Amino acid sequence: MFVSDCRRDFYDLIVTQRVLLLVASDVDALCACKILQALFQCDHVQYTLVPVSGWQELETAFLEHKDQFKYFVLINCGANVDLLEILQPEEDTVFFVCDSHRPINVVNVYNDTQIKLLVKQDDDLDVPAYDDIFRDEEDEEEDSENESDGSEPLEKRRRFEEEVIERTMRRRQRREWEARRREILFDYEQYEYHGTSSAMVMFDLAWIMSKDLNDMLWWAIVGLTDQWVQDKITQMKYVTDIGVLQRHVSRHNHRNEDEENSLSIDCMRIAFEYDLRLALYQHWSLYESLCNTSYTSASLKLWSVQGQKRLQEFLADMGLPLKQVKQKFNSMDISLKENLREMIEESANKFGMKDLRVQTFSIHFGFKNKFSASDIVYATTSLMENIEKEGPETTNFIKALDSLSRGNLDKLHQGLDLAKKQLRAIQQTVASCICTNLVISQGPFLYCALMEGTPDVKLFSKPVSLCLLSKYLLKSFVCSTKNKRCKLLPLVMAAPMDVEQGTVIMVGIPPETESSDKKNFFGRAFEKAAESTNSRTLHNHFEMSIIELKTEDRSKFLDALISLLS
Repeated sequence: MFVSDCRRDFYDLIVTQRVLLLVASDVDALCACKILQALFQCDHVQYTLVPVSGWQELETAFLEHKDQFKYFVLINCGANVDLLEILQPEEDTVFFVCDSHRPINVVNVYNDTQIKLLVKQDDDLDVPAYDDIFRDEEDEEEDSENESDGSEPLEKRRRFEEEVIERTMRRRQRREWEARRREILFDYEQYEYHGTSSAMVMFDLAWIMSKDLNDMLWWAIVGLTDQWVQDKITQMKYVTDIGVLQRHVSRHNHRNEDEENSLSIDCMRIAFEYDLRLALYQHWSLYESLCNTSYTSASLKLWSVQGQKRLQEFLADMGLPLKQVKQKFNSMDISLKENLREMIEESANKFGMKDLRVQTFSIHFGFKNKFSASDIVYATTSLMENIEKEGPETTNFIKALDSLSRGNLDKLHQGLDLAKKQLRAIQQTVASCICTNLVISQGPFLYCALMEGTPDVKLFSKPVSLCLLSKYLLKSFVCSTKNKRCKLLPLVMAAPMDVEQGTVIMVGIPPETESSDKKNFFGRAFEKAAESTNSRTLHNHFEMSIIELKTEDRSKFLDALISLLS
């Protein structure tokens, strides 16, 4: 059921209990977790934190801890499946689910006792009505032997015939109701998409309780920016949510202009600004950032010789010397940096890059360190999906979580270095896929498979990195192809997952169009294709549109997917 009052029906219930936090491996979930941890610290709530990267880990964690805990908080996992069926909990166990995945499973919505959903009510949920999905089991076989012996045989027969007609009608109605139910559920569950960021939901809770701090507000901003960077929400939704957060930013970072208060408030300041849509440019060189940002790289077609020429023309049009552009941003001439945004925007419009300006927030720690919200998203994601092994699986999760605290700037800088490597690897892979024509049209969708032995292929066995690569590749392919039909197609991308076990990881991305509502139909399509071909698949990820598959089953699975979507 939906929780209408988070404070009364969620926080006040768990504040005196021991709680188990099950947190998914994405930046939005980490930010929501940080906000909740800060609240728990205020009220001395005892909790245990367990990172979970998929359904199997979620089940294992639940089985390990179900005897010690009665209250479970799930962040960015659990809303879009029937939790009670998967976990089979005791009747007094309560799950609080704060999850941005949509659609929410109808059983979770209508379970009043064990499932409490912490989601924003004004999201476009369109949950089917209770009576359309559930009905009380009627006693099908009614006792027809209740006639008295004394009645006439004729009377008996007439009554019997009436009962037969009535029963037939009831069965027909039930069949019609079931057919309608299947149709309603299919329409409701057909597309996978994302609602309001979980970090924003948690920040709302802190705000209602008057415990919201600037740090919490910053985590809410990073959670929303993560959804935007990963292309999970529409531009309209992003701008609306930015507006909501901007009001909080003005409230928290308001400063008088008199001399005494001109210093930054406890050395941390958040500011709203229109910034450039260039990845990590303040911690990199402008040249590297232009080359490794998907938007500029795709618009200028930088994988071709012609594209490289256009980049030189673009820089010349701005009047920026190559020497300046190729050195670290911090070391550029101050005179150039002052008007840089205006110069870049003006030239970008001439080169067809009209959306280079984006609304975002930046944070200042003291007077030295300045980061934009997207910098933090890239850094945290890279730390979480770091492929260099350093101890147990949870090490990366803990590092990523720590990098969000302002006391751990060294970890954040380590994340920024990893993020640069990741963006370079993505851009090089995109260029090689387009130059060697690896993206092929399969009819209803485009398909691209990375071979074992491709540079950086190990990085793309990680779900977020593979999704970023797929989105960048589709954007670049749409800019490079002359085939109008191909521009409107979605993309399925596969990469080697585990060579020893012979598995591949596969992701489906919706079409790259201006009016795209970011709804993804591949989750259901993958399930159906796997069912119809008995392919050995593993639907272990919280995103339904990512699956793992045995390499030898790949061709029959793809054939089924083609016929299903044709």
